[in-house]
Amino acid sequence: MNGGIVAEDRMAATGDDVDAFLARAEPVERREDALRIAALIGRITGEAPQMWGSAIVGYGRYHYRYDSGREGDMCRIGFSPRKPHLVLYLPGTIDGYGALLHRLGRHTRAKACLYIKRFADVDETVLAQVIEQAWSRGTG
Repeated sequence: MNGGIVAEDRMAATGDDVDAFLARAEPVERREDALRIAALIGRITGEAPQMWGSAIVGYGRYHYRYDSGREGDMCRIGFSPRKPHLVLYLPGTIDGYGALLHRLGRHTRAKACLYIKRFADVDETVLAQVIEQAWSRGTG
């Protein structure tokens, strides 16, 4: 617990307004890129975006359960317009997208995250393929 809030509660789906959240993204270029990513993910998934915690725009939902007994719900795919870059949260590990990522353009990666500095730095067609593959994986 941290201040009375369990970590899982900070990542729960909320009723917060996605459009209002995206409208506050800074700098302006990040906001424009976030709107493009939101439209792209929405078109591919057919899902309406929903806020997860205070900073992730997510699509779909899945239930997870770890061997430890910890369990919860999370979006199937999501993104956040952070100041330094857009972060895409993908199911599974980022290594599973390797062949596509080699063709994507400028980006960096972490365990399950794809970091894009500017939308213009990546190939939108390849990004759409990454999102399609992520969506089909569902829960990783």
